[in-house]
Amino acid sequence: MLTIDLTGKHALVAGVADDAGFGFAIAKALAEAGARVSVATWPPALGIFKTMLERGKLDASLALRGGGKLELAKIYPLDAEFDRLEDVPAELRDSRRYRDLGDFTIGGLAAAVTADGGVDIVVHSLANGSEVKKPLLETSRKGYLGAVSASAYSMVSMVRHFGPVMPRGGAFASLTYMASERVVPGYGGGMSSAKAALESDTRVLAYEAGRAWGHRVNVISAGPYASRAASAIGFISEMIDYAERNAALPEKLTAEEVGATAAFLSSPLASGITGTVVYVDKGYHAMGIAVDREGPKL
Repeated sequence: MLTIDLTGKHALVAGVADDAGFGFAIAKALAEAGARVSVATWPPALGIFKTMLERGKLDASLALRGGGKLELAKIYPLDAEFDRLEDVPAELRDSRRYRDLGDFTIGGLAAAVTADGGVDIVVHSLANGSEVKKPLLETSRKGYLGAVSASAYSMVSMVRHFGPVMPRGGAFASLTYMASERVVPGYGGGMSSAKAALESDTRVLAYEAGRAWGHRVNVISAGPYASRAASAIGFISEMIDYAERNAALPEKLTAEEVGATAAFLSSPLASGITGTVVYVDKGYHAMGIAVDREGPKL
């Protein structure tokens, strides 16, 4: 019997701040496959996340299917908009939520993880676009570049910083969305451009990281899902409803399905897969026209 076995591996999931998104589901799936799991959390959300864990607010979500619960090896601070501490504006670095965290940049995270024994699997589960509700024509240059920086370049930076210090044959994965290749009105602020860049970068990084260190780099294109972060878009329920009614499999996507895919891509079973966009969206990406004529259920 083929099984996903990550025993003895250390996995880092960047972008986990609650139990509601894909990042948390991926962390659980990796743990259920036997990996030791750490997460990296955005500094403004770090205190709340740790408090919820300490007070047992997430105990039900932490339960693993095989018994026991997800025990995070480490929780690191990470602001993926910065590569080095000297790049961080003084007012942010000295602010209440950041000043006591040490080096919370991507470079600092890589150094901290390496000092703690290293990592074999890195999952990039983060994105941010400050103007996501604005149409592209109304998006400022600053908002556009900020979305690409936080949501796409951060993956490039993570591969650059972690690649040289990971054991040969490591696995990287990130998360994208269909707006990278098709128009999703309302998903603005440069986020569609950021996702397109992320997918293009995945192919180039797969080549460069593969030749340099033997690492694999893939990206999961997940269907719409009502995480707390996705709720910032403002019409996530309509997106989910439309996708569910028009997908090849007309049913809701679960975070566990995305988590299982990430675990598979991180495992030796996927040793021949790199530079690939893997769709986990109930087949919605395969559809050319809407098949539901009833209109959105608002």
